[in-house]
Amino acid sequence: MYVAISPSKVVANGWPQTPAQVLQGMRGRASMTFARSGDETRLKDLYQSSPLRALFPGKASGDVLSAALVTTSGGLLGGDHLDVEVKLEAAAAVQVIGQAAEKVYRSKGPDTIFDVRLEVAEDAWLEWLPQETILFDQARLRRHTCVDVAAGGAFLGAEMLVFGRAAMGETLRTGLIRDVWEVRRGAKLIWADALHLAGDLSVQLDHPAGFGGARAAATAVYVADDAAAHLAFVREVLDGAPDGVRCAATVVNGVLVVRWLAFDAQALRGAFGVYWAAMRHEVKGLPGLMPRLWQM
Repeated sequence: MYVAISPSKVVANGWPQTPAQVLQGMRGRASMTFARSGDETRLKDLYQSSPLRALFPGKASGDVLSAALVTTSGGLLGGDHLDVEVKLEAAAAVQVIGQAAEKVYRSKGPDTIFDVRLEVAEDAWLEWLPQETILFDQARLRRHTCVDVAAGGAFLGAEMLVFGRAAMGETLRTGLIRDVWEVRRGAKLIWADALHLAGDLSVQLDHPAGFGGARAAATAVYVADDAAAHLAFVREVLDGAPDGVRCAATVVNGVLVVRWLAFDAQALRGAFGVYWAAMRHEVKGLPGLMPRLWQM
């Protein structure tokens, strides 16, 4: 039996054992500020509280500084609330990646809240690369990602959702998924997007006008002064996606938006990785590789 103990709850085998305490949930926060110092980007400020932790793996040759976000609880339950804030000062360059896939377990009522605020100053470059969020049956997730990119700054970010663990024979039948993006340029809102699924999720996921049976989805956005100029390149990369992975790209108000749907989460992950590696090389001349954590 796996037992994890925190100040707010006890969890055994991944499920809450003390409902009165679990309703309070855990409140975790990670706040990072990065600044340019000479030819290098350095961590300027860091605040973190359990279950969120930030690690800093060694930087690969020719690449940018990397920060890895870890959820030490091993997964999220109803009532948990995570806050992540990343700020890049002028000319800083950072890649923030999730250390592993995030699991959102079934809830006995409360929502799991995930708030993300990302700020990119002039001439700065931020890659926001979480790994998959895996939703268990009866999970209730509310995630809100706010991005503000200054003129001259550039942002490449994404989120991936996996609807149940197909490899384990599990199906996502009921729950709540609300995933919201807000993108601003110089504090002016230029793109907003919201996915909201509630109640009988299986019907919505299987409906031809919904997800058409897909069990994984991803969204990526590129925000920069030259976003529109890369649309043709992105579509060429997407043309190489394997059978069973549907994808498309467009530009809205200077935001390059890419979507993926797939019946197989691993196939989507592979197609997404090809896009990401190609895109970072295309727009910034960085190594056309995924980070080491992505391969683990």
